[in-house]
Amino acid sequence: MQGHGRDELIRLADSALYWAKEHGKNRVRLYRPDVVELAELKRLAAGPDKAARYRAAASLAKAVDARDTYTGSHSERVAELAARVASRVGLDPEHVELTRLAGSLHDLGKLAIPEEILRKPGALADSERLVLERHPQIGFRMLDSLGVDPVADLVLHHHERWDGAGYPDGLRGEEIPLGARIIFVTDAYDAMTSDRIYRPRRSSAAALAELRRCAGTQFDPGIVAAFTDELGVSSPLEAAAPALAS
Repeated sequence: MQGHGRDELIRLADSALYWAKEHGKNRVRLYRPDVVELAELKRLAAGPDKAARYRAAASLAKAVDARDTYTGSHSERVAELAARVASRVGLDPEHVELTRLAGSLHDLGKLAIPEEILRKPGALADSERLVLERHPQIGFRMLDSLGVDPVADLVLHHHERWDGAGYPDGLRGEEIPLGARIIFVTDAYDAMTSDRIYRPRRSSAAALAELRRCAGTQFDPGIVAAFTDELGVSSPLEAAAPALAS
């Protein structure tokens, strides 16, 4: 592991903790207990154990969710849904878990995006959107420096579109890693079924209809079909969809 990777994580951990103290309602009390574990990040990031480094990065991902009450637990929900779809399409257990982990870390790079962009209630200006669209590359660099390459690749490409119009590399179709295609769908579903500062949530049915409408252009149609089947087959998840989005 490269030393500058550890330094980067430690710097971001310090920044996240400072943000919690300075901006949290009643200070750190706004943060859930699992986010307060960021205080352990320096020890985890400096250690030789790969699992510990994953946990360090995952703690940072939770800090992304904690910055915004509108998206709290978003990464956890995306990760859980992504793992279920990965299993459904036949990935082996190891790759299911890699997809789950990448789902939990997909927005890691947003720690470097200004809050006024992340929480802007209206449409982003072109310059602001370009800044926001850097978050997959930022997350990739952070994870790549930790030596967790498979997860880093999925994070890098989770906004690539099936038709090649996505970012950052304009990959199309099966050029896009399968796990990234899965995360793109589950991320979009959870975003649509969650309240945002600029709009209320959609119903699960409306979100699924939008995924189907965009299958073959924005999304891998096979993944959309598998995701739809998973929601239909797994009645507990379907029943819990409104709760998952809350």
